[in-house]
Amino acid sequence: MAKNNIPDAPSINLLGAGTTIKGDIKSNGDIRIDGSLVGSIHSKGKIIIGETGRVEGEIICKNAEISGEAKAQITISELLTLKASAKIHGDITTNKLAIEPGAKFTGTCNMDNAGYRTEKIQTEYEGPKLKEKIA
Repeated sequence: MAKNNIPDAPSINLLGAGTTIKGDIKSNGDIRIDGSLVGSIHSKGKIIIGETGRVEGEIICKNAEISGEAKAQITISELLTLKASAKIHGDITTNKLAIEPGAKFTGTCNMDNAGYRTEKIQTEYEGPKLKEKIA
């Protein structure tokens, strides 16, 4: 039951294809973006950027899955997943990173696992070439 008009469960939000928003979004729930956002997006939940989705600005959340394009500074507290169709231009800070072959990533990646060793990887990522550049 909701108290003080605050829902018990976090909401799920959608920015549909063909829609463009200029400004900042803050949410306690999950967000899916299939349109365009120019600005920052902050969520306590998961952010999903679909294949037609585009974000230009800043992304801060707990978990994220990107299939579209992001020209952004990305800060994820748990897991960032880059799908094969993802195109990322910007810096990433995350605890865990999963990259499918075919994803493109240009920028820096800073991974910090609960205060342990911090790694910086500066590369252009295009599929399996990442292993060659790290080795």
